[in-house]
Amino acid sequence: MLKLMNGPRRAAIGIVKAEQKSASSSSSAVTPEIISVAHELADAAAAVTAPYFRTAVPVDIKTDASPVTIADRQAEIAMRAVINSRFPSHAIFGEEQGYTPGTSNKDNNNHSGEYMWVIDPIDGTKSFITGKPLFGTLIALLHNGRPVLGIIDQPILKERWLGVSGKPTTLNNNPISTRLCAEVSSAYMYATTPHMFTGASELAFNRLRDQVRIPLYGCDCYAYGLLAAGHCDLVAEADLKPYDYMALIPVIQGAGGVITDWKGKELCWSTEEAAQGEAPPGEVLAAGDSTCHIKALELLAWK
Repeated sequence: MLKLMNGPRRAAIGIVKAEQKSASSSSSAVTPEIISVAHELADAAAAVTAPYFRTAVPVDIKTDASPVTIADRQAEIAMRAVINSRFPSHAIFGEEQGYTPGTSNKDNNNHSGEYMWVIDPIDGTKSFITGKPLFGTLIALLHNGRPVLGIIDQPILKERWLGVSGKPTTLNNNPISTRLCAEVSSAYMYATTPHMFTGASELAFNRLRDQVRIPLYGCDCYAYGLLAAGHCDLVAEADLKPYDYMALIPVIQGAGGVITDWKGKELCWSTEEAAQGEAPPGEVLAAGDSTCHIKALELLAWK
């Protein structure tokens, strides 16, 4: 189980490294071969998940009370096989199997590798098991802790968003962009469910929710794809894990949007943190318009 990090530990390992704007973390870190493999991962997952959709697939309950199916597990196995075959030196973190180091780091217990794939075979398992085609496969590649490639793949609707650092985001190979919406009062805002907010996060979310034009629920990762394509304006969520949002970052940014935590800080995750089972806090705010993002942060007033 991932442990949330706060304070000096997070600053020392994650934020400082991720905020070093080196050229190595730009689009030059993402080669055509890497992009090709990312598509292979999405195809491998889809080949497993799509046949199980709207079937009587058995559902198990994990220790965190979230559901999981054979489709989740088999899809991750298939995705890991592709990565291990093509990039054996890369680390992997998957929702179902957790962290595994790349081959170059296994013998010396060194978890400082440049590249880590962060994968979620079915983001939105509750949608999947109830027949709603708004779940997605999430694929991220992190380079020195910063996400430089992200895919949202919806295998039933056959929609695939691709974000690569320094390049325009595409939806089924067509460039897309967010829409202008400077005022929170004009914003259409998504969250997966109001039940993901408790205590202080519920109070903060409610402040924002009460100011938007229309709050909407129930899209999982698909809401971020809608935002990137210019169909909604805000997504605010809490209680997320890095595999829930790392893939979304290049997609949102490449479409002209902004995505941060609720304090406005960059979302990043080092290999060292993943290896130790540590994760940054799970509050995420995405906006299609940077001005709206700033105003939404002010309403959240997250401490």
